[in-house]
Amino acid sequence: MSFSVGLIISTYNSPQWLQKTLYGFTCQSVIPDEVIIADDGSTEETKHVIDMFRESLPIKHIWQEDDGFQKSRILNKALLVAESDYLIFTDQDCIPRRDFIETHINNASKGYYLSGGNFKLSKKTSDLITNEMIASGDIFSWSWIRKNGTKLNGKMLKLVGNRLVSRVIDALTPARSTWNGCNSSGWREDLLAVNGFNEEMHYGGQDYEFGLRLKNMGIKSKQVRHTAVVVHLDHQRPYCTQETLEKNFAIREETRKKGIVKTPFGIEKL
Repeated sequence: MSFSVGLIISTYNSPQWLQKTLYGFTCQSVIPDEVIIADDGSTEETKHVIDMFRESLPIKHIWQEDDGFQKSRILNKALLVAESDYLIFTDQDCIPRRDFIETHINNASKGYYLSGGNFKLSKKTSDLITNEMIASGDIFSWSWIRKNGTKLNGKMLKLVGNRLVSRVIDALTPARSTWNGCNSSGWREDLLAVNGFNEEMHYGGQDYEFGLRLKNMGIKSKQVRHTAVVVHLDHQRPYCTQETLEKNFAIREETRKKGIVKTPFGIEKL
C-alpha cells in the first residue's frame, strides 16, 4: 500500500451500537492509519466507549455541541483533522466484515470514489450480537441471520462470501453507485476540492448530494456494495422530517441541474 488510509465514523448518542462497530474494526485484516470519530454532540457515555478502544485503534475523537442533526458539520471538521491520503466513511451502527478496510484499499483508484452499501438487520438480531459473534464472522452468515430474527430477502446477496462472485454481482447490479455515508470512500484531496459536505442539509440525502458534486467535478464512482460488506444495526430516526427531506431534495436538484461542484455551505463558507 503506497498511500495512507483513514477511517471516519459518524456517531451520536448510540454507545451500545458504537461499541459493536468499533470492535468490528479491531478485527480487521488491515487497521487504518487513523480512526476519526465524528461525534455530533454525544454525552460522556459515548466518550467512555471510545476510550475503551484507544489502545487497539489509532483514534481521534472530534466532538461538537449538540445542536440538532448536524452530521455534515461534524464530517467537515473530521475532514480538516484527517491526515490520510484516502478516507473511508461509515456510521456508528455499521459493523464491518473482516475484509472491509482491505477491500476499500484494494479497489481505490485515482479519479474514482467507491460506493458501498449495507445489509439491514432487525432490532432483535441487532440486540443479540456479541463481540464473539463479530470476531467469528457469524453475523455475516445467511444461516445465522435467518436463525436470529432477520428475514431473508434479495439484499442477502450483499453477504455472499465468495469474493469472485461478489465482484461479478457488483459489475452486473443495476443499482446506482452513489455516495453512501455508511460505506463509501475517496481521496481526501477530492473531498476537499468540493468543499466537503453541505452544512445547509440535515438528515436525508446529504450524502447523495455530496456524491453529485464529486461527479460534477469529474470523479467517477465504482460499485463495491457486495464486496465491501457491513451489517446495519436497527435504530429509530426521530430527526427525519418531511420538511427536511423536501428541502434537501430541492438542494440536490439544484446541484444536479446547475452542475455545482463546491457547496457554498461547506468547509469554507463561500
